[in-house]
Amino acid sequence: MQTLVLKPDGQALEKAAALLRAGELVGIPTETVYGLAADGLNQQAALKIFEAKQRPADNPLIEHIAHMDQLKELIRGELPEQARALAQAFWPGPLTMILPKSQRVPQAVCAGLDTVAIRMPSHPVAHALIEKCGLPLAAPSANRSGRPSPTRASHVLEDMKGRIPLILDGGPCEVGLESTVVELSGDKVRVLRPGGVTPEMIEAVLGGVWVDESVLKPLQPGQVVRSPGMKYRHYAPKGSLTIVKGAPERVAGRIAQLYDEAVSQGASAAILCMKQNEARYGHRRVHPLGQRPGLDSVASDLFDALRLMDEQKVERIFAEAVDAHGLGLAIMNRMGRAAAFHVLDADRGE
Repeated sequence: MQTLVLKPDGQALEKAAALLRAGELVGIPTETVYGLAADGLNQQAALKIFEAKQRPADNPLIEHIAHMDQLKELIRGELPEQARALAQAFWPGPLTMILPKSQRVPQAVCAGLDTVAIRMPSHPVAHALIEKCGLPLAAPSANRSGRPSPTRASHVLEDMKGRIPLILDGGPCEVGLESTVVELSGDKVRVLRPGGVTPEMIEAVLGGVWVDESVLKPLQPGQVVRSPGMKYRHYAPKGSLTIVKGAPERVAGRIAQLYDEAVSQGASAAILCMKQNEARYGHRRVHPLGQRPGLDSVASDLFDALRLMDEQKVERIFAEAVDAHGLGLAIMNRMGRAAAFHVLDADRGE
């Protein structure tokens, strides 16, 4: 199969919409990461996503909508008041809500669960395509399962060339991390996957929120995957990734030691650090995360950096931890899973 990469002009959007209505897959830009889109009401199209990504069948997909009226065909019953408040505050945007599913939602989309994950993207290309199709679009990240998520069309092509007919190139993604996923159950709102909408932002709207314990540690054997992004090792580069936490000076010293040990053993190594800490590592190969102040820059750069490590064939990667609050929780969630939760504490001499 030939994979075309097109700028999302009117003709390309028409082509993409026709492919999606015919049950094919299209790589599309969103504000979070690039998605691998299919007709969200078509079981066979959804199954193609799992085949193209080599994605485990127990990992549910997210339905993407362009307006609130589309909720009626996706959810069972009325929209809960908490969900309505969150939609008013954060839609369109990087927030996914898990709600009771209707009979119209294919089982493949929900991985056999009785709930469906839904969000309304803010990216103009994604929004326009959903409108043009007249369909909700099921769209996980457009990468091979387990690989770093794609934040550029070139990343999608790297993983999906020959597997899908079309990629719409909307430029680099703004947020750079997948959406926040919240589960609404009774009076509780629980964050299953952190993202650009932080727990603190949700709490400001609802007055209370719980963060699932699996956010910063692996699922236990037999635990149900209730949301995308909960698998043990995810977003991973080909080289091994080690995260080091603690006081900045101790972290830098421990990472430098680990780096030097790796190089002395003949391995290629690199360091992922905050821009302001770059000088701490001297002559060593360093890739600063974020070219602007603030964690939003770190978040938008993370997956790009992990893919760069693969391009450079880096075998051992050592990364500074960030404070796991606000957007830092989402960054540490992605880094933790990319590292299979291999985290050392420099303050404890690990």
